[in-house]
Amino acid sequence: MALNSIPNISPRKLRYDLYSYSYQQDSNIPLVISVLASLIERTLARNERIAKNCSKWPLPKDAKTRVFDCDEVPDMTIQSYLERIFRYTKAGPSVYVVAYVYIDRFCQFYPEFRLGTRNVHRLLITTIIVASKYVEDMNYRNSYLARVGGLTTKEMNKLEVEFLFLMKFKLHVNVSVFESYCCHLEREVSVGGGYQIERTLRCAEEIKSKQRQESRYNQIIARVLL
Repeated sequence: MALNSIPNISPRKLRYDLYSYSYQQDSNIPLVISVLASLIERTLARNERIAKNCSKWPLPKDAKTRVFDCDEVPDMTIQSYLERIFRYTKAGPSVYVVAYVYIDRFCQFYPEFRLGTRNVHRLLITTIIVASKYVEDMNYRNSYLARVGGLTTKEMNKLEVEFLFLMKFKLHVNVSVFESYCCHLEREVSVGGGYQIERTLRCAEEIKSKQRQESRYNQIIARVLL
């Protein structure tokens, strides 16, 4: 799916989706899903071109990363797959940003791993589930999420555990990292790259301010106790 085929997307609207999403009122597909789908599909297309130009496509040295490979490629686009996940889970937009962080972090941990049509769907549902458990207060059971992703419960449980160990349980995403990935997504929807967005993110700034206040308060308490 080409990025310019996504109607009426702007960085400002994407940012509003990410930080002002209401589970009770919003039923429309968040824009972050379309942007993320576009990013991943371009990555798949690039990897496919590389594979065609190479006589031998090197397998990852760590065979464990091949746990996401499936025997039969799902007959569903990335956009449709992400929309299906949202439709049945109502995971908020921030979940998809954190899932994107996890995918990027995973690829950095295993440079020889390449996203492809045989592994992308399983990696997506796994990262979204893990991200949802990290971000959300309430989550569905894996048995339900497995059906949403087109897997058995046993497969889903195995993928989640394998992913956690492959990631060495490094799942924390702080405000700065989250903000940097939001900005990256915003650049993806900045047609021509000339769209000026807000320099500060109110939500992120409020969190940082509270963190600084808590830090100063803890320092004061520590001095008093000494």
